[in-house]
Formats: sequence, C-alpha cells, structure tokens
Amino acid sequence: MYKVKTKLTDLLGIQVPIIGAPMFLVSNEDMVVEISEAGGIGAFPALNFRPIENYKKALMEIRSRTTKPIGVNIIVNKSNQRQSDDLRIGLDCGVNLFITSLGNPKEVIKEAHRNGAKVFCDVINLKHALKVQEMGADGVIAVGVGAGGHAGPVSPVVLIPWLVRQLEIPVIAAGGIADGRGLAAMLALGASGVSVGTRFIASREARVGADYKQAILKATPEDIMLTSRISGTPATVIKTPYTEKMGSDLPWAINLLKDHPVTKKYVVPLIHLLGMRALEGAVEKPTWKSVWCAGQSVGLIESELSCQEIVYKMIEEYKEILGQLPHVEDYK
Repeated sequence: MYKVKTKLTDLLGIQVPIIGAPMFLVSNEDMVVEISEAGGIGAFPALNFRPIENYKKALMEIRSRTTKPIGVNIIVNKSNQRQSDDLRIGLDCGVNLFITSLGNPKEVIKEAHRNGAKVFCDVINLKHALKVQEMGADGVIAVGVGAGGHAGPVSPVVLIPWLVRQLEIPVIAAGGIADGRGLAAMLALGASGVSVGTRFIASREARVGADYKQAILKATPEDIMLTSRISGTPATVIKTPYTEKMGSDLPWAINLLKDHPVTKKYVVPLIHLLGMRALEGAVEKPTWKSVWCAGQSVGLIESELSCQEIVYKMIEEYKEILGQLPHVEDYK
C-alpha cells in the first residue's frame, strides 16, 4: 500500500488523501469499511439510516469490521431534528471525522473537539469558509462546479487556491474528481486531499439500482443538470425526461416563501422532505421519475469496480501522472 503524506493524512491518521464522500441514500456500511481499509476514509450521511436505531446499528457494524478512521455527515440546519442525537451516537461509536453541511456547525465542532474528533465543513465560498474556521473547524471541503449533489458556483481550479491562500486550515477539494489525474491536479492547486463521490456510485459495494449505475456509466458531463427543485439548494442530477420536465428552479411562489423570514422555517423542511422522497424512489427501484444525483465526473467513469480497487487505481494513476509531468528546463 502506498502512502501520500498531506495535512489531511496527518490530521486523520490515514494513508492516502481520499475521502469517500457521504452520499445521501448511496453510502453504506460496506463502502465505508472498504474505503477506510484501502487507506482513505469512508463516510456516510447519518440520515441514510432511519429510524435512528438503524444509524447506531450501522455504526456498530462498521466498527466491528474496521478500526480505521471513519466519517459521518450531519446536516446542521433546523430541518434535521436528529442532529444532536446523531452527533452523540457518532461520538459514542468512535467516529473520527464529522462532515457538516447546510447550516451552522458550531455545536458539532464544540462537542466533537471535546471528544477528540475532527470536523470538516462543506463550503462553496470564502465567506463561509472564514466563518467556520473562526468557529474552530479542522478543515473545509470546498465544493465547486462539477460536484455531485449540492454543488458550488466556482470552478475548483479557482476555488481551491483562493481558499488555500486565505485559510490556515486544510482545504479538501470536491467536484469532478474520479481518477488519479484529478487527485494530482487538486493537490497541485494546494488542496490537502479530495472528496470523491460519484465515482463510488459505480462500485460493487453501492446498493443502488442497476439502472442508476448504468446511468452513471453512460452519462457524459453534458448530461448533468443543476436544479433547485430537490432541496431548495442547487444540486446536480443526471438529465432524464422527468428532471428536464421538473425544471431547474423552484416555482416563484415557493421561492418567495422559502426566503421570507416568517415562512422560511416551515417551507425549507418541507422542500427537503419532498426532495428526499423523490430521491428514495429513484434509488430503490426503476421509475420514470428518475432523480439520480451525480457530478460531472460521470464522463470519466467507464466501469464498475470495488471501492478498494477505485482507491488503489487512483493512487496508481496519481503516481504515473507525477512521472509524466513536463520538467522545467533552463532556456538560454
């Protein structure tokens, strides 16, 4: 097994700077174990397991199969009424890394640090990155254009060095990374590691429908569309007749209610709930109402591999790319 030393690997005690991104309804116990055992760190959303008893059961199973570092994603906005319990159970079960998204991570950071765990926060801009750094976050996951699920508006080629220059904590790149070339590019930009999601959907351990995996293998970057109809926040999905009919934005009246101070706290959770139900139906069984989350890296995915093979292949490719880069020569 190779080792690639970065701030991320040092911070978490892992061998290679690869996070198996926590994917809603996709990440599972097998994926987490295999990615962590391969030298990276596997992670999953706490809300993948409902009711909450199933979340604790999943963590206990993972811990019975690996002693390597593992991660859990917690949604930290008010729509997630489980967040305090998810954090407590995660800490009790020895979760090493908490990844926060869609809200204020202050309490997660405080409790995680009290118990020796680390916290990385999803960010899409410098303002939010500086805010979570001030709160004590151990790192940020910079989500740029091309990411699967909730994507940011800035190209990783700009976003990563921009954040690296301004922050003192490690920056992890997310968006469009599926192979060793992407890993090499992000590390060259100053990232301490990468968060890889879409590539792991086309893995043997992913328990999604065959039609979802086939959609990943057949899609090109041009087949990815950005829509706010799922959760109220821009997210990337594979184009299907249903998603194109659905459109890319919420109806104007829903947008108005979502942004109004009085109705916001009621409307946002409702949008999230309806979006979760749509995703659940598409992941679990074939339906014409297919809503398959994926990033632009679909264009780089040609085959279904095991999670371990994906990690090993990325590092092999990374090693080869370093040897192929043009060398600087003096010119007189």
